[in-house]
This record gives sequence, structure tokens and C-alpha cells, in this order.
Amino acid sequence: MIENVLAAISYTDLGLDPVAVDLGFFQLRWYSLAYLVGIFLGYWYELKLIAQPGAPMARRHADDLVFYVSLGVILGGRLGYVLFYRPGFYFENPLEIVKMWDGGMSFHGGAIGTGLAIIYLSWKEKLNWLRIHDYVVCVVPIGLFTGRLANFVNGELWGAPTNVPWAVRFPEVIAGVQTLGPPRHPSQLYEAILEGLVLFAILAFMFWRTNARYMPGRLMGAFLFFYGIFRFGIEFIREPDEQLRAFAEATGLHMGQWLCVPMILVGLYLMVTAPRRRQRIEPTAGLESVA
Repeated sequence: MIENVLAAISYTDLGLDPVAVDLGFFQLRWYSLAYLVGIFLGYWYELKLIAQPGAPMARRHADDLVFYVSLGVILGGRLGYVLFYRPGFYFENPLEIVKMWDGGMSFHGGAIGTGLAIIYLSWKEKLNWLRIHDYVVCVVPIGLFTGRLANFVNGELWGAPTNVPWAVRFPEVIAGVQTLGPPRHPSQLYEAILEGLVLFAILAFMFWRTNARYMPGRLMGAFLFFYGIFRFGIEFIREPDEQLRAFAEATGLHMGQWLCVPMILVGLYLMVTAPRRRQRIEPTAGLESVA
């Protein structure tokens, strides 16, 4: 055990700092920067997608979508974390809810917020909400990738103890004293790879190399299904939030896994039923059909 501890990577030796830019009167944290980079790169990629024939929206819709989706991600992600993971703490300390720079965002809450934002824009502009979802989910892995990297930089959401060669000893509070904890799985990096890079590759292949984008719901279904599978599996080697440890022990699954179950089922349903929803498509929203 002592050899494993000595061989593990020390988080403090990596020279990481949650603060990216410190001007004294202003601090820009990597966590906030991850959201900004994810949004800008996502917007850039979204424009590439809607430039292809059959896009369900025009450039003007994409511009509006950035605002609504960003709002949905931030508000939904924060409220989801408050309600799903630490309701007792935040109900007793409501002012802490606005301190998003300290971390604490729920992907599942962000997904709900994003979905509601897309539905609202689709209703407002009379667009096909399911096809817009198909395009939006193709860019989501970009934000997931940058977000998980920020989790690693913050030294949070680490995995369970392990003796693998790449284990990391993160700063932890043990017996009231902050020290380096036992060697753990860097589960944030596992998620960055699977939920970010691998999921992006799957959706990119489906979009560019198949006719999935002409079947409303197929891309969205693939996103929900594969994300749910990846997250469900990684949770087995990820430590549950301290306040939900009893819940995990009582139910046998982490909160994140329970939230992934409906995602997997809905995703599978959308993929299987997508062919029957194939429809006449247009080169650009608002123009005559090319099908």
C-alpha cells in the first residue's frame, strides 16, 4: 500500500490552479473559462453543421439559439445540482446558489434546461424542435470535454481509490486537516475522453457519414444513449458526493446512475423509432423542399 502511494501522481506536483487569471480585483477561473470555450467552439461547429443541406434552422436561428441554450445550461445545470445533489445545504444557505464559480453543476439539470430552451425557441420560430435537438447534441460533447478538464484542474469529482499506475492523489480534508488523499482514479479525465472525445466522434460520424440527420431524433437518441452508458459505467469507479454516500449505499447506485437510466431508455427509443419519422427536408429552413 505504501508503494502504491509513493508511485501515485501527486496533484500538487502538477502545478494546477483553479484560477486561470488573477488580476487581484478580478479572477477568471478555469471552470468559468471551460464554459466560455465550450460555448464559443460549440457555436462555431454548429454553424458548420447548419451550412449543410437539410438544416432545420437558418443562421439567424443559430444566433438566437446560442443565447437560449447558454442560459438553459447555466440555470438548468446549477438548479439541477441544487435539487439533485445538495438540496438541504442550499435550502439552508440560499445565497450559496449563485456562487457557480466554486463549481457544482449537474449535467442532467443542464440537459433539461437546454431542452426547454430549444423547445421555447422552436415554438417561437415555428421550427422542428426534435431536429434542432439533433443538431445541438452534436456540439454538446465539446462543452463536456472542457468541463471535465476543468473538474480535474479544480481537483473535484475524483474517482474511487485504486492502485493503477496513473492514479492521482487529490487534496482532501481528512479528520479536519487538508492533505493529499489516497491514490484515486482520475475519473474526470475518463469522462473527458468518453463523454467528450468519443461521444463527439460517434455523433460526427453519424452526422457526416450517414443519413441520421434526416431522421428526427436519431442523433439526439444516440447522444442520450451513449452518454448514459458512458456515465453509468464511470460512476462505478467514481466517488459519490459525500452528502449522497448514504443514498448510494442504500440504493446500490449513485444518483448520477439513477438519472442516466431514463436517458438510456429514451435514447434507445428515439434511435429505434427514428426511421419512421424521416421527412422531406429543406436545404435551409424556410426554403422549398429538395426531397
